[in-house]
Amino acid sequence: MQRRIVSLWFPRMASDRILRSRPIHAPFAVTSHEKNTERLYCLNKEAMQLGLTSGMGLSDAKALYPDLLTREADPHADERFLKLLARWAERYCPWVGLDGQNGLLLDMTGSTHFFESEDGLLTDIHERLQSSRLHVRSGLASTVGAAWALSHFSKGVAPSGQLKAALSPLPVAALRLDEATCAVLLRLGLRTIGDLLATPRATLGRRFGLPLMRRIDQAFGDQAEQVNAVAPDVSYAARLNLPEPIGLYDDVMAALERLLVRICEKLKTQEMGTRVLLMTCQRVDQASVQVELRLARPMREVASILPLFERSVRDVDAGFGIDQIRLEALAVESLPLKQLETGSVQPKKTDALSDLISRLGSRIGLERIKCFEPADSHIPERSFIVSPAAYCDAQGEWKEQNLRPVRLFSPEPIEGSDKSPPDTFRWRRMRFSIAEATGPERICPEWWLDDPNWRSGMRDYWRVETRQGRRLWMFFTPQRPAWFVQGEFA
Repeated sequence: MQRRIVSLWFPRMASDRILRSRPIHAPFAVTSHEKNTERLYCLNKEAMQLGLTSGMGLSDAKALYPDLLTREADPHADERFLKLLARWAERYCPWVGLDGQNGLLLDMTGSTHFFESEDGLLTDIHERLQSSRLHVRSGLASTVGAAWALSHFSKGVAPSGQLKAALSPLPVAALRLDEATCAVLLRLGLRTIGDLLATPRATLGRRFGLPLMRRIDQAFGDQAEQVNAVAPDVSYAARLNLPEPIGLYDDVMAALERLLVRICEKLKTQEMGTRVLLMTCQRVDQASVQVELRLARPMREVASILPLFERSVRDVDAGFGIDQIRLEALAVESLPLKQLETGSVQPKKTDALSDLISRLGSRIGLERIKCFEPADSHIPERSFIVSPAAYCDAQGEWKEQNLRPVRLFSPEPIEGSDKSPPDTFRWRRMRFSIAEATGPERICPEWWLDDPNWRSGMRDYWRVETRQGRRLWMFFTPQRPAWFVQGEFA
């Protein structure tokens, strides 16, 4: 089966996208900020007829035509629009790929016979796009390179077996070469692809290397070039239109359960789990109420997710009734299926902890639940990191041999002798006597960091149990003999 590729090029896509919703019949240009200068990025037909060109400075264009209408470029919107065009192009073939920022490639192999002719196929594409106020140029050939060359520098169809005749009159830039290579070829008098084909291949290879030879081979089918199809965007959303408005808590939860079952089944099929769910209730008075649920771990179990909505659903103001409910998984993550160990039916301990965090987070917010993670530092104040419990995954382990107190605070001096350790001392206006002391644990400051709290030098830490019941963490500074309390054990 002969391979057939269609290349669609939208040279004015940025301006066409904007003018589709608000047509104007006046010079219009899309601008972009490049090298501290506003330049023309894309122009409509009227602006090009005035002699304005892409890349021209906006100030120069305004000087030539002061009434020029402009709008700033939005690359993200252009990208989304191009993907919508790719979905539209699937009406012609199932294999559609993106070609740069303003082009599409359609692998029509085995699909051209559905049309009267290949010229009729391109005519149908042009008529449909022009009815949507989109300017397009197209080319059809047996290779990606040849189709691209026809759409950008010519038009129409290159019949099978006639690539050389179709491409020879085209300029060398039609081979998708960089500007520097094209400039050198023009200086050597090689202006068209036919001139390149008439030049000995060994001469071109020695002078220009692999890039030029690869482009020639791709254009004429001597080197394979595939069309990378656009991956479909998977939407994890479900909607339920109700025949009669509802407002009772049990009715809303029943509808929510039906939607949740559909989404979780799709998540399981894709081996994904959700972290954020958004429920939108559309009321009969056209107002909407939203309920957002954030989870501490990726989940797709209906029985585990549904109870987390209960508190928020009770607070929903149904007004005169709800006639539509929509549920969407806003954030999804990979959640591969795992085989349970033999004889094990209990969930993992980490999953149970994450479910507890999710239940608490639905009441007070996930960001308010913190956890301590070990950090790579022997300095007590920097040996841990406080992070939101729902979004952290500890990578290290706590060192049991160096116990640290539950409570840490700024070092507080004590009143007592300079013995090591003192038998009695005063701290926070209370007198203590030591029953047992364990230590010392010498900690030196990190020389690569300038911490004002550690400029006094090294410290000798002791775990002290007092006769009054307090278990303190104290340190002694040999440089200037003094004792301090920095923490308290539980």
